Amino acid sequence: MPTGLKINCTDASRADVVLLCAPYDVTASFRKGAVNGPAAIIDSLKYQMESYDRYAQAAPAAARRVALVELAGLNSSPPADMVARVRREYETHAARGAFVLMLGGEHSVSTGAFQALAAQRAAREITVVQIDAHLDLRNDDADYSDAPHGTFAHCTPMRRAHELGYRLVQVGIRAYAEEEMAYARRHGLTVFEWGSGTIPALAEIVDAVPTDRVYLTIDVDGLDPSVLPATGTPVPGGLGWYYTIDLIRELFRRKDIVGADIVEVAPRPFDVVTEYGAAQLCYTMLALRETVGQR
Repeated sequence: MPTGLKINCTDASRADVVLLCAPYDVTASFRKGAVNGPAAIIDSLKYQMESYDRYAQAAPAAARRVALVELAGLNSSPPADMVARVRREYETHAARGAFVLMLGGEHSVSTGAFQALAAQRAAREITVVQIDAHLDLRNDDADYSDAPHGTFAHCTPMRRAHELGYRLVQVGIRAYAEEEMAYARRHGLTVFEWGSGTIPALAEIVDAVPTDRVYLTIDVDGLDPSVLPATGTPVPGGLGWYYTIDLIRELFRRKDIVGADIVEVAPRPFDVVTEYGAAQLCYTMLALRETVGQR
């Protein structure tokens, strides 16, 4: 019998928590496979988690109605259509107060969530805290793609978020184009680079978040690839496992997390550590909502 997360609600319109699966990797520029990420994470969530989360000291969503929503056929859509579909589905659940945890899929899927939340409340009241190796501030992917996908490519979601009015705090950054860093500096974005000296204290990062409301987006390549290797664009270095857990815990303790996603898991044969790790991060976030994270 599965010991992990109980997905116990078949009517998503009544769920307290919605796991929104967005299997998409059309614009991935290096290693494909993120289209298979959501299903792999769900398998680990259901069958590999313990019934009690030691990081949160709680059972995740034990008394909550948890639903699974899968956007079937999403990977056959052009990027703009994909973003519109994610937005519609996300907005359906977030508008009635459900906590939506989205599973990608490449990072472009997050743009749909950003649009959905911005339609409900002023985006300037929300900070997107991004754990990632990359800034994702390009305007499009024309500089490195033989067949560019436009302004909704996987390298653009933070640019789109900033244009919507969100504040940005970017953590783990260690690979970017010159134009991206120039954009960040020009607009006064908060960027915590990795590999440039000392690792920032957790409080330093959380103190840099200017709003109470936070949307947390975790690209697994933000972590050191020795921890979570199966991703589309791995970069040496990055956040350690326990640092990531501690940062998430501190964000939930001090901020109102209004939504979250985990993206860029690209499963590979005979190696399940990345989907397991991503599932553990999901599990811990849901458990933290039961202890410190609900306002």
